Amino acid sequence: MDLRLPGSDGTDLLVTIRGEFPDARIIMLTSTESDGEIQRAMRAGAAAYVLKSVPKNELLMAVRYVHSGRRYVPPEVAARLAEHLGDEDLTPRELDVLRLIRDGFRNKQIADQLSIAEGTVNFHIKNLVDKLGANDRAHALTIAFRRGLLQI
Repeated sequence: MDLRLPGSDGTDLLVTIRGEFPDARIIMLTSTESDGEIQRAMRAGAAAYVLKSVPKNELLMAVRYVHSGRRYVPPEVAARLAEHLGDEDLTPRELDVLRLIRDGFRNKQIADQLSIAEGTVNFHIKNLVDKLGANDRAHALTIAFRRGLLQI
C-alpha cells in the first residue's frame, strides 16, 4: 500500500484494515522517506516500509520476510529512523499548535481555537521548538515539513 492514495491517507487506511483484520500483513511501498511518516506507518502496524526505488530483489525479500511473519525495514529507511532516535515525540497538543501555526494563526488565535490560555500556547511553542531543535517557530515548521510531521 502507498502512503499517498487518491482521496485518503495510506496510514489511516492501514489502521482501518488492521482494525478489521488484525493479522493482515501490510507492506508500505512508497516514495516518502520522511522519518515522521515512517514512524507513523510502523506504529500503525505496517509489517514493512519499502521505498519504490528499491531493486526488485529487495522488494521480493521484503515480501518473503513479511510472509514469514517478520517485519522488514531496509537499511536506508532504518538510517532515516536512526537520525532521530531518542528525540522526544511531539505531543498531540504540540502538533495541534504546530498545525495552527502552519495555517497562519497567531498565538492568541491559537489559544482561542484550542480553548486554552495564550500562556499555554507559548509553553507549547517553546517545547516544540526545543524538541525539534529549532531556532524559532518558523524554523520548527521547516523541520516539521522536512521530517514529515506536517503536510501542506
